[in-house]
Amino acid sequence: MRHALEAYRCFEPFDEEPQSYALATRYLPESCEPQVVSLLTELRRRAARTAVRDGSLAEFAARQNAEVLAGAESYYRAMLDSGPQSWNIRDHHMADTLDRLMEHHGPDAKAVVWEHNTHIGDARATDMADTGMVNVGQLVRERHMGKGVVLVGFGSHSGTVIAADAWGDVPRIMDVPPAHPGSLEDLLHQALPGERALFVFPHVQLQHPPAAGHGAWFHEEHGHRAIGVVYRPHGERVANYVPTVLAQRYDAFCYLDHSHALTPLHPLAAANGEKQTWPVGV
Repeated sequence: MRHALEAYRCFEPFDEEPQSYALATRYLPESCEPQVVSLLTELRRRAARTAVRDGSLAEFAARQNAEVLAGAESYYRAMLDSGPQSWNIRDHHMADTLDRLMEHHGPDAKAVVWEHNTHIGDARATDMADTGMVNVGQLVRERHMGKGVVLVGFGSHSGTVIAADAWGDVPRIMDVPPAHPGSLEDLLHQALPGERALFVFPHVQLQHPPAAGHGAWFHEEHGHRAIGVVYRPHGERVANYVPTVLAQRYDAFCYLDHSHALTPLHPLAAANGEKQTWPVGV
């Protein structure tokens, strides 16, 4: 397809360095946005024409690839600026992808989305909302709350985890130090030392918080540890906790007093692997 080739060829000079593309858009008179928008517009029109007839996986995949390209182009331009825009572009893209998958698979489809708490837990129950950030959990609740949406969070007091020291670094097993005093994980550790537990928060309780002494702190704001792709244990006290109202951020919360790093499905990537034949194979 001509539009697809034009869009991908526009990115070829930047190879696998999207940050270089983002920087280049600050100095060059034109970006790849026109080619990407043209490709996406054509594939959206095509999807609308064929959805009723066959709903083929090939057509769906072609459109999804175009959506990924458009989202990435917007994301890397936005990431040069401070503020929530680049984060919001990413989470809107993930929520939109989920919607397209559900539509493609029909009215009886169900989905399980595995993401970090910062993406799954409703941003409106954290300080993310104060800076204009949204996330997948919030968007899915807003769009589909009446269709059985369940947001489940995870947390632990101490243990180990697989993460990286910085973006692009090879992940490794890291120690997770004991939770900061007064945090949600610390309060749970005091109440359930050495235990595992699942907490479920009925929606009716969000409007009528319990009295003091009966789990009231689930409905109060406390720091909640965030561990993502990048984790820096040495910054535990100043950077790793998100102010959270637990019973509003999740529908259920799984607590493990001591966690163990997961075993990867595939061996960890080498620090300097071979370059992919991008954007086409040879």
